[in-house]
Amino acid sequence: MAYDESVDLEQFRAETREWLEKNCPPSMRTPMKDDEVVWGGKRETFKNPDSKVWLERMAEKGWTAPQWPKKYGGGGLSPAQARVLQQEMSRIKARQPLFSFGLWMFGPALLEFGNEEQKMRFIPDIVHGRTRWCQGYSEPGAGSDLADLQTRCEDKGDHYLINGQKVWTSYADKADWIFCLVRTDTSVKHEGISFILFDMESEGVEARPIKLISGESPFCETFFNDVKVPKDQLVGEVNGGWQIAKRLLQFERSSISAGGFGGTGGSGILGPEDYAKQHIGTDSDGRLLDGDLRGRITDHKMYAKAFSLTVQRQAEQAKAGQAVSHTASILKYGAAKMNQDRHELLIEALGTEGLGWQGEGFDPAAKKVTRQWLRSKGNSIEGGTSEINLNVISKRVLGLKDHK
Repeated sequence: MAYDESVDLEQFRAETREWLEKNCPPSMRTPMKDDEVVWGGKRETFKNPDSKVWLERMAEKGWTAPQWPKKYGGGGLSPAQARVLQQEMSRIKARQPLFSFGLWMFGPALLEFGNEEQKMRFIPDIVHGRTRWCQGYSEPGAGSDLADLQTRCEDKGDHYLINGQKVWTSYADKADWIFCLVRTDTSVKHEGISFILFDMESEGVEARPIKLISGESPFCETFFNDVKVPKDQLVGEVNGGWQIAKRLLQFERSSISAGGFGGTGGSGILGPEDYAKQHIGTDSDGRLLDGDLRGRITDHKMYAKAFSLTVQRQAEQAKAGQAVSHTASILKYGAAKMNQDRHELLIEALGTEGLGWQGEGFDPAAKKVTRQWLRSKGNSIEGGTSEINLNVISKRVLGLKDHK
C-alpha cells in the first residue's frame, strides 16, 4: 500500500510540475511587489494583468485553497498532495495567487461551524477571490478582554439590528463583507456572544481609516448604526459565537505565525547582515567588523530557523488531522518577538541611515526599514497581545494556576 501511494504521489508531482510550468506566467515567478499583492474582492484592480490570470487559473483548480473540499470550490487535495503543490510552487518561485482573511481565518471556521447553505454561498467566492473579508472583533473597550464586547445585535423578528463600534479592523475600508462578533445577551459574558456576517455596503456601516505612526492606514474604526442583517447570516447558534471566535483566533494566530509577520514578500527589505555589510563593513575574511552585532544577528537567524521548523511541524500535525491547538498562541508570541528583534537589528545595522524617515538625504530603502520598524511595534498587540498569549500558554499548555 505504501508503495502504491508513493507512486501515485510522484505521478501527482509530475502532473503538478507540468501544469505549473505551463500556467504560471513568468512575471508571477518574481519577488512580489508591494503594489501587486492580490487581496481579491469587488474592488481589486490587478496592477499586473498576469496577477489576474494567475489567480483565475489557480482558483479554477481550487489550488488557492488546496485542501478544502471540491464541492465548495477547493482543491480536494490530501495533506501529502498539498505539500507537493507547495514544494513545486516554491521550486519555480511562484507567487501566492491570493492573500485573504477568508482563506486564512474565516473560511476554515465556516467550514467547521457553518451550515451547508452558508458554505455553498460563501466558500466558492473566497476560493476565487471574489469577496474580500474583514474581521469585526476588537472594540474600544474590548481588546485583550474580547469577551467584554458591547456591539449589540437585537432580534427584530425577520432580521437582526446591529449597533456599536469596532476598532483596529484591518482593511475594513476595502472589504466587501465582515465576519463580526456581536452581543445577543447582556445578562452573561462569554455565553451572550454570537457570530454574524454582513455586507460592508449595508446601510449604517462606516469605516474610518486610522493613520499609524508608520504613516500607513491598514486599520480602521468601524461604526454600525441600525444595520439590518438577514437572519440566515448568523453562523452557528444564537449566543454560541464565543466557541467560533476562539477557533477563528487559533486559525488567525497560526496564519500569522506561518508568515512570521514577514508580510507578502514584497517589502524589498534585505536581511540585517546585508545592511550591516553595507554600512558597517567587513574584515579581510568577509565577516562583519562589529563582532557583537555579528553574534546577535547569528542568534537571530538561529532562532528564525528553529521557529520555521516548529511552524512546519505544527503544520504537519494540522494536516494530519490534529486540531489547531494552543500551540497557535506559542507561535504567535514567538513570531511577534522574532519580527520585532529582526527590525531592531535592521535599524542598528543601518547606523545613521536608520534615522531616515522622509525627505532628502536618506537611502529610500533605509526609510522603508524605519517605517517598518515602527510598524513592527504592533506585532505584540495584533492577533492577541503577547501578554494574553503568555496567559493562554501558562494556563492551557503548562497547566499553571492564576496567582492569587
